[in-house]
Formats: sequence, structure tokens, C-alpha cells
Amino acid sequence: MNFSTIFLISILMLVFVFTGIGIKILLKKNGRFSGTCASQNPLLNQEGESCSLCGAQPDEQCGNEKS
Repeated sequence: MNFSTIFLISILMLVFVFTGIGIKILLKKNGRFSGTCASQNPLLNQEGESCSLCGAQPDEQCGNEKS
């Protein structure tokens, strides 16, 4: 494989990824992703701190989401 073939494959893969993300945003209600509160992930919040965005504790539902 030469450089131009690898470059073309890389560009096509990037286009595919961004197209998939765009479609996911369009299909989500109001373009919002659920579960974005970092306090809900034990790997990101090992000390049990509250969320800096909404103030939710690790055992609470995200206060920023409007169900």
C-alpha cells in the first residue's frame, strides 16, 4: 500500500465516524445524550465527589437532565 491509499482509507473512516455521530445526534431527543453526569461513573469518580455540573451525588440521578 502506498501513502495515498492509506490516506484515502483514513479520510473515509473519519467521514464514516463523523456521519455516524451526526446521525446519532439527529435521532436523539433534543440532540442530548443521556448519562453524561461524571458522578455516575465509578471509574471517573473514585473519591465519591458530587458532580461539578449539576451537584448530584454518585448515588443520585443527574440533576441536569430534564426527564
